[in-house]
Amino acid sequence: MMNGGGRRRIVLITGVGKGLGRALALELAHRGHTIIGCSRSQDNLNSLQSQLSFSSSNHLLLNADVSSNENVQEMARVVMDNRSVPDIIVNNAGTINKNNKIWEVPPEDFDAVMDTNVKGTANVLRHFIPLMIAAKKMEAVIVNMSSGWGRSGAALVSPYCASKWAIEGLSKSVAKEVPEGIAVVALNPGVINTDMLASCFGPSALLYQQPQAWALKAATMILNLTPADNGASLTEYVALDDGQSSREMNFASLSSFETGKLFLP
Repeated sequence: MMNGGGRRRIVLITGVGKGLGRALALELAHRGHTIIGCSRSQDNLNSLQSQLSFSSSNHLLLNADVSSNENVQEMARVVMDNRSVPDIIVNNAGTINKNNKIWEVPPEDFDAVMDTNVKGTANVLRHFIPLMIAAKKMEAVIVNMSSGWGRSGAALVSPYCASKWAIEGLSKSVAKEVPEGIAVVALNPGVINTDMLASCFGPSALLYQQPQAWALKAATMILNLTPADNGASLTEYVALDDGQSSREMNFASLSSFETGKLFLP
């Protein structure tokens, strides 16, 4: 029996260089699962490899940019060569625009958000779902990371919101296309203190829990997903730490931005 229950899984996580992806990779590895991870930063991959040295599993870390279809195609080839078709995919790689009204967002910044958040997810689905089908993976799960801002709107981050609304729609549509035995879900991770959060929340990001704490619960949630969850839009609740107490918060319950400042409830 694995630490955390269940059988040993092969888990592909994009964006393992830092933040949620890195924390989730480490947590799942600690539970005895095998990690396939990718990141655009070789330095981040090297440091993660060092952190995974405790594990006897044959983890596979690849330098790849999911926004490049060719990069993802090559990653799929390497995975096939290693006979390590994933049981679980977590499409985590993402980016956000600098806080700006839509008419002040440079076209290249808008494109960067869409290329990574939407096209990157589609590239992984394009190249890895056929591998899962061919390998006859049963109870396979694909988790596309969404956001509270994929179910609501907020000023100054409209490109990011648009990309996460797209993830919600993409997930529900692909869920209708995959064969029985594969589940595709969208997961809103809640509000976590990551570099991405700090870029738009500023110092308020420090009020939220660290990725490592989030990963403890998220790993259990993801490992317990089954084909019955296909098409679901899920939310992982997280604790807001105000130094005195913590309470459960949902990203969607947060107030909107106003002139770049976040007003907490």
